[in-house]
Amino acid sequence: MVELSCKSEYAILALLELADCYEEGEPLQIRQIAAQQNIPDRYLEQLLATMRRCGLIRSQRGAKGGYILAREPWKITLLEIINCLEGSEFDRSEKDSPAQTVESAVIWEVWQEARSMANSVLQKYTLQDLCEKRNGRRQLDIMYYI
Repeated sequence: MVELSCKSEYAILALLELADCYEEGEPLQIRQIAAQQNIPDRYLEQLLATMRRCGLIRSQRGAKGGYILAREPWKITLLEIINCLEGSEFDRSEKDSPAQTVESAVIWEVWQEARSMANSVLQKYTLQDLCEKRNGRRQLDIMYYI
């Protein structure tokens, strides 16, 4: 079925780091994000460049430079992130249908419905939602160790 690519997972992890620092307005450097999330520096550099071109993040030059979110974490959806990195292949219309037979048409329709449902879930969740879920789990983990 549909899986989360390593590229998208790394990008979301990097964005979660940036979301944590959003309120302070302090940019994070690639090496900080890479070390915190265990992402190879070179790969992260490429991902950040892609996300900058999509308008998800901004770069800041200088000694205190780095990357910051371009918008509030509650305004960046998972669908927007995935589409930025993977392309919007999920948005293909029915005219792209390779329906040569009735069976093919039926399979295509079900696949389109599955994509639509996946898109609606990804559109529903924001970076802020992921931060809150993560923080809730961290609280539970702390409670178990007390």
